[in-house]
Amino acid sequence: MNAIAHTLAERGERYGSFEEHAVISQAFKDICRATPKWHRMEDDQREALEMIAHKMGRILNGDPDYADSWIDIAGYAKLIADRLTDQ
Repeated sequence: MNAIAHTLAERGERYGSFEEHAVISQAFKDICRATPKWHRMEDDQREALEMIAHKMGRILNGDPDYADSWIDIAGYAKLIADRLTDQ
């Protein structure tokens, strides 16, 4: 098995199938983009929410006990909170 195939197999075991994950993540992102204030937000705020949606999709489609996904969500939120509070 080559390196890419090995990585994809490993990720699939942790996060579930990419196709199913995509359906979940895109549903979250569609909700975000449909809100009236989405386009009034800064790029980093929108990107953080999209990354959080991505991580939520991984949790729901894969291993909900994988702490790194939860830590990533907290990290993206903290990046925005720090900027907003000049930390």
